Amino acid sequence: MSAGDVALVLAAVVVLGGLAWWLTARASRLDRLHVRVETTRAALDAALLRRAAAAEALAASGALDPASALLLASASAEATAPLDAPMERVEREVAESDLSRALRAVLSPGAVQELHDRRDEVVEELLADLSTACDRVVLARRFANDSVVAARRVRRGAVVRVAHLAGHAPLPRTFDVDDEPPALGPRAGDRRGARAAGQEGAA
Repeated sequence: MSAGDVALVLAAVVVLGGLAWWLTARASRLDRLHVRVETTRAALDAALLRRAAAAEALAASGALDPASALLLASASAEATAPLDAPMERVEREVAESDLSRALRAVLSPGAVQELHDRRDEVVEELLADLSTACDRVVLARRFANDSVVAARRVRRGAVVRVAHLAGHAPLPRTFDVDDEPPALGPRAGDRRGARAAGQEGAA
C-alpha cells in the first residue's frame, strides 16, 4: 500500500470517526430532551392532580352553596386521568379545561369576596391552597410545553429523521388546555380594611 493510499484510509477513518461522534452527540442531546419532556410532564401531572384535590377540598368544605359545590366536585373528579395514556390525553385536556371553567364560574369575584368576608381561617387556607395550585399548573404547563417544542424542533431535523436517531420514541405533543385561574384574593380595598382592623385590634 502506497503512502497515498495510507493517507486516504486515515482520512476516511478520521471523517467516519468525526461523523460517528457528531451523530452520537446529536442522539445524546435528543435523549436528554426526551428525558426533560418526561420530567416536566410528570411535574405537570402532579400539579394538575394537586389543583383537582384543592378544588375538591373546597367543594367538600361546606363553604359553597350546594349547586356550586356539586359542580366543582364533579369537575374535580373528572380531572384525574393519567397523562401517559395516549387514548385518554384529549379527554384529560377537556376535563382540565372544564375544571378551569368550573372554577371561574363558581369562584366569581363576588363569590370569592363573600368567602373572604367571612374571616374564616379554614376557608382562607383552602382558597390559598387552591390559588397556589392553580398558579403551579400554569407554570408547569408552560415548562412542559416548552420541553415538547424543543424536542420536536430537533426531531424535525433531516439528520435525525434520516439516521433514525429518535428510535421508536413517540413524537411528544403539547398539553393544550384552558388553565386560566380564577382571581382568589380579596379586593384591594378589603385587604386594606383587614390590615387596618388588625392594627386596631393590636392597639
